[in-house]
Amino acid sequence: MPERMQRLKKLLALQEQLKAMHELRHAGFVSQSIAAKKEAEELVERFNAEDSLSGLFPDVYHRGIGSALSREDASRKAASNEAGKVATATVRTNMVERNYREARSAYERERGDRERLEIIGQRPKKPPEGR
Repeated sequence: MPERMQRLKKLLALQEQLKAMHELRHAGFVSQSIAAKKEAEELVERFNAEDSLSGLFPDVYHRGIGSALSREDASRKAASNEAGKVATATVRTNMVERNYREARSAYERERGDRERLEIIGQRPKKPPEGR
C-alpha cells in the first residue's frame, strides 16, 4: 500500500474520532441544558406550591431559578457551538474519505494494469507462419 494511502487512512480514522468526540460533547451540552431547564421548572413549581417555604426564603428560590436558567442558556450556547464543530468535522471527514477512496481506486487500477501487463508479457509468442 502506498504511503499516501496509509496516511489518508490514518487521517480518516483520526477525523472520525474527532467527529465522534464533538458529537459526544454536543449531546452532553444538550443533556445539561435540558437538566437545567427541568431544575428551573421544578424550583418554580415548588416556589408556587401552597406548602412552600418561598415566603420565608424567596431570595434562595430566585437565585436557584436564575442560576438554573443561566446554566441552561450557557449549555444551549455551548451545544450550538459544538454543533458547528460537528458540521466542520463532518465536512473534513467526508473530504478525507473521498481522497482516500480516490487514492485507493487509483492504486487498484495501477495494480490491475501491472498484472495485465505481466500476463501479456508471459504469453508465449507465436512463431511466424511460414509460407
